Amino acid sequence: MSTEEQPRSFPRRDAEGRILTLGDLLGVSLAGLVIGVLALVLFEWAFATTGAGDFGRTNGWLAVILPLWLFWDDFRAWEFGAARVLAALAGIAVGVLAGLLAAGLAAGLPPLVSGALAAAVFTVVYAVIWFHGVHWLARRTG
Repeated sequence: MSTEEQPRSFPRRDAEGRILTLGDLLGVSLAGLVIGVLALVLFEWAFATTGAGDFGRTNGWLAVILPLWLFWDDFRAWEFGAARVLAALAGIAVGVLAGLLAAGLAAGLPPLVSGALAAAVFTVVYAVIWFHGVHWLARRTG
């Protein structure tokens, strides 16, 4: 009997490397989004301080880079097949549409703010559709 403990990681994953719960997927992807927004604010502040541009002019959609990396990692963990492709395409289509709608509603705000809001909406919508969609489709297609 071994006394070694399995290392705990977050997000929790199964043996194939797939994220186990929607809460884990949302938590890590939203944490990545916050880090991305903070990095953009830091760069904006540095450039505005040096006179290289006005604060808030960077596109806030760039904050979605870390969540996209996580989504890609989870996509790769699923077996090749229709379930992962259809779930990803549906998540991208609905997520981008919802993000663009949010950006349009926040059009009067600086691009950093409206884009970050759009990235947040995309992240949540994609995560929900991807997680539920890939699990449901995987059960249906075997």
